Amino acid sequence: RLPLAMAASLVIEDEDVQYEEDIMRNAFSLKAWQRYLTHKKKAAPAVRFMIYERALKEIPGSYTLWYRYLEERRKLVVDMSPIDPARKEVNHVFERALVFMHKMPRIWINYLEYILSQQLVTKTRRLFDQALRALPITQHHRIWPIYLKFVRMHDIPETIVRVYRRHLMLDPNAAEDYIEYLVSAGRIDAAAAMLVEVVNRDKFISKTGKTNHQLWVELCQLIAKNPDKISTIKVEPIIRGGLRRFTNMIGVLWNALADYHVRQGNFERARDIFEEAIQTVPTVRDFSQVFDAYAEFEEQALSSDMEDTSVDEVVLEMRVARFERLIARRPLLLNSVLLRQNPHNVEEWHKRVNLYEGNPIMMAQTYNEAVSIIDPKLSGGKLHTLWISFARMYEGAGDLPQAREVFERAVKVPFKNVDDLATVWCEYVEMEVRGKQYKKALYRLQTATTMVARTAEHATLKEHELPVQMRVFRSVKLWSLYADLEESLGTFESARAVYTRMLELRVATPQLVINFAMFLEEKNYFEDAFTVYERGIGLFKWPTVYELWNVYLVKFIKRYGGTKLERARELFEQALAHCTPKFAKKLYLLFATFEEEHGLARHAMAVYERACHAVPPEERNELWQLYIARAATMFGVTHTRGLYEKAIAALGDSQAREMCMQYAELERKLGEIDRARGIYAHCSQMCDPGSDKTFWTTWNEFEVRHGNQDTYRDMLRIKRSVAATFNASINLNAVVAPTGSTDSMAALEAGAKAEKMNFVRSEGTTAANADEIQLDEEDGEEDVPDKTVVEQQSVPDAVFGELGARARLAAMKNQS
Repeated sequence: RLPLAMAASLVIEDEDVQYEEDIMRNAFSLKAWQRYLTHKKKAAPAVRFMIYERALKEIPGSYTLWYRYLEERRKLVVDMSPIDPARKEVNHVFERALVFMHKMPRIWINYLEYILSQQLVTKTRRLFDQALRALPITQHHRIWPIYLKFVRMHDIPETIVRVYRRHLMLDPNAAEDYIEYLVSAGRIDAAAAMLVEVVNRDKFISKTGKTNHQLWVELCQLIAKNPDKISTIKVEPIIRGGLRRFTNMIGVLWNALADYHVRQGNFERARDIFEEAIQTVPTVRDFSQVFDAYAEFEEQALSSDMEDTSVDEVVLEMRVARFERLIARRPLLLNSVLLRQNPHNVEEWHKRVNLYEGNPIMMAQTYNEAVSIIDPKLSGGKLHTLWISFARMYEGAGDLPQAREVFERAVKVPFKNVDDLATVWCEYVEMEVRGKQYKKALYRLQTATTMVARTAEHATLKEHELPVQMRVFRSVKLWSLYADLEESLGTFESARAVYTRMLELRVATPQLVINFAMFLEEKNYFEDAFTVYERGIGLFKWPTVYELWNVYLVKFIKRYGGTKLERARELFEQALAHCTPKFAKKLYLLFATFEEEHGLARHAMAVYERACHAVPPEERNELWQLYIARAATMFGVTHTRGLYEKAIAALGDSQAREMCMQYAELERKLGEIDRARGIYAHCSQMCDPGSDKTFWTTWNEFEVRHGNQDTYRDMLRIKRSVAATFNASINLNAVVAPTGSTDSMAALEAGAKAEKMNFVRSEGTTAANADEIQLDEEDGEEDVPDKTVVEQQSVPDAVFGELGARARLAAMKNQS
C-alpha cells in the first residue's frame, strides 16, 4: 500500500492517461516507466516518488529504477538536518533497495557516503561490515577507502587498529597508511613492529614509491628517536641486519644505533658502537658521518660535565684527554678506511708508517703487516719501495742483521717487474757498502747476477713468463753497479771479467761499453779497448751505435794518427755503410778531416762530395759551402767552378739561388764578366721579380757597373720574360683551383681559355697588365737610367784572340 501522503497527491491528469494505459498494458516494461517518469519530470517530488514506488513494485530487480529513485530521494534531503525524519525515510528506502541490490557496490557506496553525514557511528560501522559481507571480495577495494576514512574521522584507536588489520589482510601493500596512523597515535612500538615486518617482506611494493632502503632508514630513525617506547622488538639486531643489507648507508645506520643508546642513557655502549663503526666502515663518506657524530657526542658530553659542578676533576681531565685523543686519531682512522678499501695500496701503507713516526715498534709492526697483506700481483704502486723503507728503518737504528733479514725476504718476493727486484738488490748492496762490508756487497752482486737454471716446472714457459728471480741476472742496473764496485774494490781481472760477462749476456748499454773501453785504456790496453768498441758495435744498431762509432773513431785517430791509414779508412767505411742521413754529417766531417791531416787531398774531396749527397736536404747547403771552401784552400779558386755547378744542380731553388750569386760574385772578382752574366741569366729562371728582389737588384747593380745598353736591355727582357712565366703559372693555378679537377688536360684547356679571354675587346677598352714592363721597341734607349755612369774596363786580348788583334790594327790605320 502507498503512504497516505503519497496517495493523497495522486492526481491523474488528462496527459497522463496514455502513459497509464501504456504501463497497464506493459507493467514490466522498463522503458514504459522511464517514458512516464520523463513525462512527469516537472511534477512534484511526491508524485514522482509514487511513480517510482509503483514501478519498483512491478520491477523490484531494476538497478536503473532503484539508482534513480535513491539519487532523487538523497538529493532532496541533502541540505536537511541530520536528525530530520526525512533522512530516516531515505535510510529505509536504501535498506529496501539493498534487499534486491545487495550485490551492487554503487548502491552500497551511495548509502555509506550518505549515512556518514548522520554521525551514526555504530550503525555506520555495522553497515560497512554488512557491505563487505554482501559484496564479493573483488569489489572490496571500492569499500575500504570509505571505511578507512570513516574510522579516521572518529578517535577510537582500538577500532581503527582492528579495521586497519582487517584491511591489511586484503591489501598488504597498504601498510604505510597503517604505520602513519600508528605513529600519529603515539603507538611507536606497534609502528616499529609493522615497519620491521614490511622491510623483511621481499614482495612489498610501496604505494608512495619508497624503496626498501628508505623504509629501513625510517625504521632506524623511528626506533633511534623513541628508544623508551620500543619494547617488542630488538633494536640492535635489526639495525645490524640493515648494515649487512644496505652498504651504501652504513654511516647513517651506525649513527642511528649509537643515537638509540644515547637516548637510552647508555653512553658507554654508545661509545662502543662509535668505536666499532669507525673501525669497520668501508668508505670515507661513511667514516666522516660516523666520526663527526662521535666527535659531537663527546663534545656535548664534555660540555655537560664541565657545566656540572659535582663532576670530579680527575674524571673531567680523563674525558678531555679522551676527546683530544679521538681528534688526534682521525688521520690514522682515515688511513685505515682507505686500506680497507684497497689493502694493496702501497702509498697508503707508506702514509700509515709516517703516522707512527717516532714509534719504532708500531712502525715495524705496520711494515710487517703491510708486506704480509699486499699481493705483489695486485699491488698499486711500487711495492719494492716498501721493502726498502722497511730495511732502511732497521739500518737507521743500527740493526744491520735485522735489515739483512728484511732484504733476504724481499729478494724472494715475486714482484711484477724485474726492475723492482733489481732495485731491491741494489739497495741491499749499497747498504753493505755503507756498512763497509765490501766483500758481502760483492757477494750479494755475484749472487744476484748468477743465472738460475730452469726447473721442470718452468721448462715450457716463455722468457717474460718466468719469475723475476730467474730473469734478474740480465738487469742492466745490477751489472752497472757490479762493474762500478769491481772497478773500485776489486782487481783488474775481476772487473774485466764482469764487463766481459756483460757483453756475453748482451746486457751492456753503449755507455757501459764506453766505460769498459776507457777502463782498459787507463790500464794501457789500447787494442783490447778497440776490440771492446768493435764488440759493442756488433751489439747495437743505428742510431744507438752512433755514439760508439763517434767515440771509437776519435780514440783510434788520436791513438794511431796516420800510421794505420788503411785500417782507419776501413773503420770509417764500416761506420758509414749503414749510417742514417741524420747522423752522417759528423762522421763524414771527421773522415774528411782525417784525410786532410793524414791522407790525400783528393780523398778528402771525395769524402766531402759523398757527404754532400748523404746528409739530409736541409744540411746540404752547409756541406757544399764547406766543400767549396776546402777545395779553394787546397786547389785554388778556379777548381771550385765545377763544384759550384754541381752544387747548383743538386740544391733546391732557394739554396741554388744563393749558390749562383756566390758563383757570379767569384767570376766577377776573377774578371770573367761574361761568365758572371751567364750565371745571372741562368739563376734568373729561379727568381720571381715580384718576390726575389734581392737577386734582381744585385744583377742590376752588376750591369750598371760592368755592362752596356745592350746587356742592360737583355737583362730587362729576361726579367720581363721571367715575370710573365711566373704570372702565367699563378693565373693557371687560379683557374684550376676552383674546379678541384686533377686532370692536367682540363687544366691546360682552362688556362688556354683564360689566355684567349685577354684578347677580347669590349666597348673600346683593353685589359691592362699591371705587371707589364714598358720598353721602347725601337732602340730601348729610354730603358737606360738617366744619370747612370757606366764604368768601362779593358777587355783582355785573350778573350778575342786573333780577331781582336786585327780589329785593333784596323782602328790604328783609320786614325792615321
